[in-house]
Amino acid sequence: MERKAVGISPEPPVPDRTASELLPFPIGEKELCDRYEGVTTPMVNDVLREEHCLYRVLPPDILPLKDHMRVAGIAFTIKGSKNLDIRDEMMQRAEMLEAIPAESVCVWDTSGDNESAQWGEVMTLASKKRGCRGAVIDGGVRDTDKVLEQNFPVFCRYRTSNGMLGRFRMIGYNLPVMIGNVRILPGDVIFGDIDGVIVIPREIAYDVLLRAEKIKQNEIGIKNMVSRGMKPSDVVRNGGYF
Repeated sequence: MERKAVGISPEPPVPDRTASELLPFPIGEKELCDRYEGVTTPMVNDVLREEHCLYRVLPPDILPLKDHMRVAGIAFTIKGSKNLDIRDEMMQRAEMLEAIPAESVCVWDTSGDNESAQWGEVMTLASKKRGCRGAVIDGGVRDTDKVLEQNFPVFCRYRTSNGMLGRFRMIGYNLPVMIGNVRILPGDVIFGDIDGVIVIPREIAYDVLLRAEKIKQNEIGIKNMVSRGMKPSDVVRNGGYF
């Protein structure tokens, strides 16, 4: 289904932004994230396409642990890679967890790791206590049953019993990261559902939300036309799409 969005401007330049330089949204972050969870990633994707933002979807093998999971939040970025060094590794993790802000989604750029779990039961519990809304990991999860029991949305590539210690460690957090061909800056909006994860640049996230909500409303009428038996060509003539 292809949708049209109205009043679109050219794609904004990629800003040189850090987490300490975030401009506020016209509405609160919680309201913005809650409202994103009321639309769908295809709706948002179609708006971004009209904005000429064609490469905002994370690789298709990053999927929710359960199909019903959906999450929207403000990107809290984490970068790491394979590494055998274990000195002060646990303290580094603790410092990262204490830096997680409310209404965030933890986004792990693992440099393509295919061995370790960057997320698990206790990290889920600790991040929830900080007000985190979910996690997106270009890597692995363990303690899967215990994560699921906490009703916490997690998107990942694989599951494994391997922990990070002695295999993988963080390089830093709250810095620009890259997953697939998508650059993610601290403060961008992360939105995931059954169709995968999409990244909305912070500078246009509010306008994208408004247009996605308009698409949602428009589709009620389009589906009514189809349900009444209107021919597809007549649906299109009446402003619909498929």
